[in-house]
Amino acid sequence: MTTETPATPPVAKRVPHERTHHGDTVVDEYAWLAEKDDPDTLAYLKAENAYTDTVTAPLAGLRDTLFTETKRRTQETDLSVPSRKGDYWYYTRTVEGQQYGIYCRRAVRDGETRPPATADGAPLDGEEILLDGNALADGHDFFALGTFDVNPDGRWLAYSTDFAGSERFALRVKDLQTGEVLADEVPDTFYGTAWSGDGSTLFYLTVDEAWRPYRVWRHTVGTPASDDVIVYEERDERFWVGVELSRSEKFIFIDAHSKITSEVRVIPASNPTGEPAVIAERRQGVEYSVEHHGHRFLILHNDGAEDFALAYTSADSPGDWVPLIEHSPGTRLEGVDAFAHHLVVSLRREGLTGLRVITIGSTDPYDLEFPEPIYTVGLDANPEYNTGTIRLRYSSLVTPDSVYDYDLTTREMTLLKQKPVLGDFDPAAYEQHREWAVADDGTRVPISLVCRAGTPRDGSAPCVIYGYGSYEASMDPWFSVSRLSLLDRGVIFAVAHIRGGGEMGRRWYENGKMLAKKNTFTDFIAAARHLVQAGWTSTDKLVARGGSAGGLLMGAVANMAPDAFAGIVAQVPFVDALNTILDPSLPLTVTEWEEWGNPLDDPDVYAYMKSYTPYENLAAVDYPAILAVTSLNDTRVLYHEPAKWVARLRAVAPGGHYLLKTEMGAGHGGPSGRYDAWKEEAFINAWTLDRVGVR
Repeated sequence: MTTETPATPPVAKRVPHERTHHGDTVVDEYAWLAEKDDPDTLAYLKAENAYTDTVTAPLAGLRDTLFTETKRRTQETDLSVPSRKGDYWYYTRTVEGQQYGIYCRRAVRDGETRPPATADGAPLDGEEILLDGNALADGHDFFALGTFDVNPDGRWLAYSTDFAGSERFALRVKDLQTGEVLADEVPDTFYGTAWSGDGSTLFYLTVDEAWRPYRVWRHTVGTPASDDVIVYEERDERFWVGVELSRSEKFIFIDAHSKITSEVRVIPASNPTGEPAVIAERRQGVEYSVEHHGHRFLILHNDGAEDFALAYTSADSPGDWVPLIEHSPGTRLEGVDAFAHHLVVSLRREGLTGLRVITIGSTDPYDLEFPEPIYTVGLDANPEYNTGTIRLRYSSLVTPDSVYDYDLTTREMTLLKQKPVLGDFDPAAYEQHREWAVADDGTRVPISLVCRAGTPRDGSAPCVIYGYGSYEASMDPWFSVSRLSLLDRGVIFAVAHIRGGGEMGRRWYENGKMLAKKNTFTDFIAAARHLVQAGWTSTDKLVARGGSAGGLLMGAVANMAPDAFAGIVAQVPFVDALNTILDPSLPLTVTEWEEWGNPLDDPDVYAYMKSYTPYENLAAVDYPAILAVTSLNDTRVLYHEPAKWVARLRAVAPGGHYLLKTEMGAGHGGPSGRYDAWKEEAFINAWTLDRVGVR
């Protein structure tokens, strides 16, 4: 039996605020919630948290049980597979009872070619602790690392920390010979750093007021941050900037990219004060990325190649692009990694990821093969350029994360480690399937699902359907320990690979963005209805889940098909999309115009977005139960979007089961510690099980 909702949920005050664009005036009575420092805002969020605590109090026992099940299945003291870089093996350890990882290395011993290991995740003999996340996090409610970057000779470590969830990091340099943390601290940096070849110079990024990384700085180790020099500044507000050192350690790449256009600059790592040189001038709509390989730069691009092609140009004098892999429609090339004697291309085809190996001097490239019908594979950490072995990571809905070494000469694959799942876990007790729904326009939409073996197809099984569908991000099948608690209670877990994502190639993405965005929503609804029609579940046992842009999806389908779901979980949901995209002063807005359109200047985009944005389209209908989860310090989807959404839900469609839970000290990713994250997942899963009548 589902939990009854108390009769007195919080009621947000109404303060009329007019918005007028393209002759259209809208009154937004909850715009005041965007004032983070307003005592009324914090009071409302706290009242919602208290209400949520009251409503979900009967689920406390179930939450504790789910948390305990995840904990018991997890090997809490564990060791990642060490990755070799130069004279050291680098790895991360976790310790039972501690929230965060410990970052370590151990010197490579004579004749040692395979990564060392220990029983039960114990420290390696001769271990050197580089950073202890638990020590850094001590005294803080939130902790995250932004960068962890050891220079080429292993002397210096650049690392950055965030204690608020705002994704603004304090950058520091540690001397790994002495253990001393240098005095030259740099505040308010972004993800990403790059070392010069000799380790004397560190490149890093800062953001503008809209949270856009736009400046690359050069810092000389041992000098104050006030002496740092701007190397590159990107003034086009559509573009983000990144910086990295090539695997060959010969070049520093500065990548400027919008959603649809790229431009890469290069600095020789041996000459860090050199002027960045452009590899190819930006052309609107042309995306490219660069990898260094010997005498050439490899160029992965979409110039006349919708699903991308691979070319190369001279590293000494970049110019024309010489084809290496021609465009093949339906095979989306996603990345290329260069090693001394091999190239590895990451790709996807027919909704599945893949890896293609090209041996230098050979005309016979080949794709790696894997036995399961649904899986995810990709390269893992491969810092060494001169190597005959590549490290890859593999998983599926029933196979835990697995790390392999693949010998490029013998073509033999060796399993180094599969994530332990303690207890009586047996992959054979579960089964995975690929289904295909048919969207309103006839498009076939893939669905991946996992369930206990023998789950009935009579509509009696509860189901969670997950979706995202934006930014060409692919929701490839992944294994989850906490999900086992759902599966073992008879719940089916399904992933709808909807348009707007990248699962089926670039066109799949193009047909789910801008003025085709509604395809994302109708695809998801079609997937949900297919699962019911095929007997996997029924509408009163189906819960939808999504986060961030997937939270926009949740809000949209709640408006478009409220009868299709028993419940909806929206995490950090982008539900006030039009108001946000209309305000170029907000984080990310200008860069987002190439994803959603620019409603500020284009009345057609304005009208189209207004027709689907969840907050604008709430109606007096019977909505499914809704759980919205957000974070006060989120800089990507601001907390006020779900707060306004829930406030208006209560006013427009009163009497429904609407809950808002705000993490008061976290960011976009939610709680930072692993135990806190498990508790958050247990909270969501307990609510989900309650909505479908399962305990």
